Amino acid sequence: MRKAQRHQVIKEVIRQESIHTQEELLGRLKQLGVDATQATISRDIRDLKIVKTPDLNGENHFVLFQEQVVPDEGNQEESLNQLIQEHVTKVDTAQFLTILHTLPNNAQLLAAALDDYTLAQKVATLAGYDTIVIITKSVTDAQDLADFFLSRL
Repeated sequence: MRKAQRHQVIKEVIRQESIHTQEELLGRLKQLGVDATQATISRDIRDLKIVKTPDLNGENHFVLFQEQVVPDEGNQEESLNQLIQEHVTKVDTAQFLTILHTLPNNAQLLAAALDDYTLAQKVATLAGYDTIVIITKSVTDAQDLADFFLSRL
């Protein structure tokens, strides 16, 4: 199966079913006749910007990032401001790094939004479970970004 076809199947599965893990997704894809490795599925998840978010029962499941976060009105700055207000708990700097602390299991969701948003000071983002590290070129850029985030809390 070609990559584009596999991506379409993955999107449909994610939209129609509550998938909680990569292993669960891989198993479901195999049931549908999609033969792929764990590494391929990991790349597909990244390429499709699939993130985990809590469902109504509080269990994390996969969703397509664009469907979960970006509102229909399409105002990217407004969407980012809302994500910052809802998810960021603390902002720090360390030399040329800006560190965002988030609610548990929300760092990757916010980092994906930051990757889609143009911030002149940002070189790259790294996200963990509840922390995002934004790499900048200078101490000044790191502080400017920290101020940007603090002004939105």
